[in-house]
Amino acid sequence: MYAILDIETTGGKFNEEGITEIAIYKFDGNQIVDQFISLVNPEKDIQPFVVQLTGINNGMLKNAPKFYEIAKRIIEITRDCVLVAHNANFDNRILTTEFRRLGYVYERNTLCTVELSQKLIPDQPSYKLGKLCRALGIPVSSRHRADGDAIATVQLFKLLISKDFEKEIIKKAIKTDNTKKLAPKLLNILDSLSSKPGIFYVHNSNREILYIGKGINIRKTVNQLFLRTSKKAKYLQSSVVSVTFEETGNELIAQLKFTKEININKPKYNFNIKNNLSEVNFNNENLIVVDKGRNIGEKAILLIENNVFKGYCYTELSYQVNNLKILKNLISPMENSVQNRNIIKKYLQKNKVEKLIRF
Repeated sequence: MYAILDIETTGGKFNEEGITEIAIYKFDGNQIVDQFISLVNPEKDIQPFVVQLTGINNGMLKNAPKFYEIAKRIIEITRDCVLVAHNANFDNRILTTEFRRLGYVYERNTLCTVELSQKLIPDQPSYKLGKLCRALGIPVSSRHRADGDAIATVQLFKLLISKDFEKEIIKKAIKTDNTKKLAPKLLNILDSLSSKPGIFYVHNSNREILYIGKGINIRKTVNQLFLRTSKKAKYLQSSVVSVTFEETGNELIAQLKFTKEININKPKYNFNIKNNLSEVNFNNENLIVVDKGRNIGEKAILLIENNVFKGYCYTELSYQVNNLKILKNLISPMENSVQNRNIIKKYLQKNKVEKLIRF
């Protein structure tokens, strides 16, 4: 679980700021499962430049709850979560400072979407939230308000997860304190999995990825793995403390991500299969493949330009599909390998996708 948040403050001296607004979205890696949004009475004046920036003034906060009145709710919604924010050090420092004033030690692991974006979406002119979202076609309403910035960070974080082929994000979120006996442990793991298409990762107590798998039904595929009696399967069953997964919306992206992530992560119990494949060409040199996304309203996009496979992305906004410059920023790059080209070609021949756009 991730708690994606944004905090607005009064401004002022370091560690003397007060919270004026907070928004938290609890996110399970695929969708929002809980949320908390509130103005906060900081019991101190807001700096004039902050009023001008956020539009929040002292009068708006007179009847807002004080921090101690919402502290329990913040603890509950962020329990067992990694805190995610754009400049996470700031938001985490503000929260821990507020809790310290109440005599409570508040500790959470953090992920910073600025740092993740710099690594996973390189060469952007700016990594400020507003400018980065504009470059990626992510809409931001109520800029410099907690709710607007937090929901934009959710959309950015979804994109970053899809681009994180080394799985640094999910490794940081794994809990390794599962000490239950084997059979109940496996049943609990299965209960937490999706029944949609995607890929999954078997982790040990050191957060290492032991095995990567794929399927059109993640839960069913993992269940089959847990029922196998081979030496490799029995070792995985005894070593697993967590199975994380990523929904892909369709089997094509699951196959492509599976191939790439096997090569990057080199799990101990996966074996690279070398196929004798022949070079293939696409029927159209410039093609956008539109297929089912991970949820209603979302589309999965593959980009082929000058007969070269560029990669994939997801979007809920039609204008992103039709704006090639924005689309290229969203794309998670993939190799234009013979294997990938064969995967795409065979899939397009056997399956009906939603749309093919020639440009």
